[in-house]
Amino acid sequence: MNRPEKNEYAEFYAGYVALVEETDIIAALQNQPTDLQNLLAGITAEKENYAYAEGKWSVRELLGHIIDGERVFSYRALRISRGDQIPLAGFEENFYVANSNFSEIELADLLAEFTLLRGSNVLLFKNLTEAAWRRTGTASEATVSVRALAFIMVGHIRHHANILRTRYLA
Repeated sequence: MNRPEKNEYAEFYAGYVALVEETDIIAALQNQPTDLQNLLAGITAEKENYAYAEGKWSVRELLGHIIDGERVFSYRALRISRGDQIPLAGFEENFYVANSNFSEIELADLLAEFTLLRGSNVLLFKNLTEAAWRRTGTASEATVSVRALAFIMVGHIRHHANILRTRYLA
C-alpha cells in the first residue's frame, strides 16, 4: 500500500501519518494490539487511574480515548470506502472521555475491547478493493481517503503510546 498523499488528509493528522514508516499498513494495524498490551503489561492496578498532571487523562481514560478514536476512524473508513459522500462530523475527544466511565473499567477489559475492535477493523481493511482504498470523503470538514484513515489509525496509537512511555511510565 502506498503512503497517502498530503492532500488525502487534514494537516492536523500529518503528525500521525509521519509516525508510520511501514508500507504494509495491514501488518502495522495487526501488530498494534500486542504492542499496546506489552507496553501496558507493567501497569499496576493502582496506576491505572494515574494522570501525570491535573486535567490530564488517566491511563484508563487514555486507553478509552484510543478506543473511541478507533471507532470513529473506522466508521469514517467504512462509510467512505462504500462511496458515501455525506460529510462526517468531527468528534470532541475530551467531551467523549468526560461522558464515559473509562475510569471504572479495568485496564485488561479496555485492552480486550481494543483488541477485538482492531481485529474487526483489520478484516474490514483486508477485504477492501483497490478502488475502495483510494476513495475520498469529508470528515471534520476536510478531505480524507480510506488509506489515509488506516495510516491515521496506526499513527494515533503510536502518538499515544509515546505519551504513555514518556509521561506515564517514565
